[in-house]
Amino acid sequence: MPRRSMILLAFFYNPQGDHRLSWRHPRAPGREVFDLSYYRGLAEAAERAKLDAIFIADHLGIWDTYRSGVAHYANARLEPLTLVSALAAVTRHIGFMATASTSYNEPFNLARMFASIDHLSGGRVGWNVVTSALEEEARNFGRDANIEHARRYERAGEFLDVAKALWDSWEDEALLIDKGSGFFADPERVHYLDHAGPQFRVRGPLNVPRPPQGHPLIVQAGSSEAGRELAAAHAEVHFAVIRSEAEGLAYRADMDARLTRKGRKPESFKLIPGVLPIVAASRAEALEKQEALEALMLDRVAIDLLSSWAGVDLSAYPPDGPIPDLPNEGTFDGWRTWLKLVKDETNKGLSIRQLARKIANTGSVPLLAGTASDIADQLEAWFVSGAADGYNLMFPLLPEDWTNFMQTVVPELQRRGLHRTDYEPGTLRDRLGLQRPENGFAAARPGG
Repeated sequence: MPRRSMILLAFFYNPQGDHRLSWRHPRAPGREVFDLSYYRGLAEAAERAKLDAIFIADHLGIWDTYRSGVAHYANARLEPLTLVSALAAVTRHIGFMATASTSYNEPFNLARMFASIDHLSGGRVGWNVVTSALEEEARNFGRDANIEHARRYERAGEFLDVAKALWDSWEDEALLIDKGSGFFADPERVHYLDHAGPQFRVRGPLNVPRPPQGHPLIVQAGSSEAGRELAAAHAEVHFAVIRSEAEGLAYRADMDARLTRKGRKPESFKLIPGVLPIVAASRAEALEKQEALEALMLDRVAIDLLSSWAGVDLSAYPPDGPIPDLPNEGTFDGWRTWLKLVKDETNKGLSIRQLARKIANTGSVPLLAGTASDIADQLEAWFVSGAADGYNLMFPLLPEDWTNFMQTVVPELQRRGLHRTDYEPGTLRDRLGLQRPENGFAAARPGG
């Protein structure tokens, strides 16, 4: 079904907000970020505002390559699938997009977990597929360095092929629970994979029936060449780094061409850029809130983050000096999306300290600061032009910026007819206007 209003996702990665040091703010939460009641409050506020889903980012380790992460950065966070399982039980409509790595998991485990949560939530879960680019993550899984970039994406592609086949290994009509005949399932409709590929060997079938959505929604973030190709092949929701309307339209055109080459239609793919909204009663107050957050930043944390993105230990260089030569993007095994962003910024003549603070304070996505009407204007412009199907809302300070947006910007978007006033029936993919996938085994059946 066509989607008439913008998709709105509420993002969190740091439990206190998407500013790197928001935990230092006097109104930031403390130890309660490890309690269900804190997340339940956020989820209920988002559900009252009729948001589509909550997007939960993650890493499999403490970000501390240059040793400032443990002491200064809000690295500790709950495991996403565990959190989604709890939140699905205390909400009724809102969806959840949980991050899980294809580099440090196996297809059967993740396919089973996502299928289980899709059943328990009534079809409200999506999988944000990541390949894990941090050295810190690799060292938690028996490696001395990252898996090579190309191999990570090759593994991710095969991982997704296997996961989808596992979800399809039970046809929709396979479950019988026929007490009279003694057949729990139709043996003709439960299938072995016997997959043997370069990365995985998986017998199957899955020991969970096909999920309500057919496949849990596939979400992907990553704008490198390999990331865009993976998204074109598999993703239904793509979280992209887009910094202007013109850039969004160019990105859309590029992805449409890739989708066509993969035999997909553009409407099967939702482009969702991230934005950092700070809403206040006036533009001056919004700027004051922004400046108060930026004053919390520490140079050593900012330079640590910039070092991680750039793949170079910048603490060894004078902080007020120029950015040194950076790795070749084509051979870099870390985050190529972030390395490209850093390289784009080095042409502006900023020192290490200036660029580090800029990236640490605003990240890689546009900052929207102003009144509810100001922010609604900016969201509407990209949506109407086709530069975005909606937004991943990355609130700098939780829960304050989250609740302010729900209470002020959402009603303004509803008044303009750009956001629903009630949830439509159906699953998460139904509400996003995405088709339920055909079962590959059923389609291959003679006459299927």
